[in-house]
Amino acid sequence: MNVVPRNIMTDTLVSSADFRGAMRHLTGGVSVITAGRGKDITGMTVTSVTSLSVDPPTLLVSINRDASSFPLIRRHGAFGVNILNADQLDVAERFAGKGGLKGADRFAGAQWVTGVSGVPLLVGALSAVDCEVEEIVERHSHGIVIGRVRDIRNSTRTAALAYWHGQYVAVDQNEDAAKLTDVSIPAGGRRRI
Repeated sequence: MNVVPRNIMTDTLVSSADFRGAMRHLTGGVSVITAGRGKDITGMTVTSVTSLSVDPPTLLVSINRDASSFPLIRRHGAFGVNILNADQLDVAERFAGKGGLKGADRFAGAQWVTGVSGVPLLVGALSAVDCEVEEIVERHSHGIVIGRVRDIRNSTRTAALAYWHGQYVAVDQNEDAAKLTDVSIPAGGRRRI
């Protein structure tokens, strides 16, 4: 691993509240990270999933080290990334802790299959990605978990669930494309309203 040494100022000039407020402007796709095997399973809702490499297929997710999922990911060396469709708001809220459910209780009310690594994968997710941990980089309160993709289950759904300004929003490729054409700028330069 190449590390570039830098002198980074340690006096924080930006407050956590200001940083959180700025990040609310960043729209994120909603995923549920699943971890564990058998009855020792848990999961959490995140917007911090991103692709890292296509060759080999690799992604990363940032997870708070105090989250119940983190020690299971570390112990078993695997995790699932379930990219939610727009109809799975209830799943997002359940795995975000709404209703106080924890651990295996969060999995009730949805259909799950066991991935090749042993982690639960959500049936009906836009994509359910089974990952093997390649590396965990711990920084501050979080671990950046790098996962090598072992298996993918895609659905035919097209509407995604996103999170923006503290709210869940549906993003539908077909509906939103039609809306954009209604407000697009035509060749003459005038905007239609």
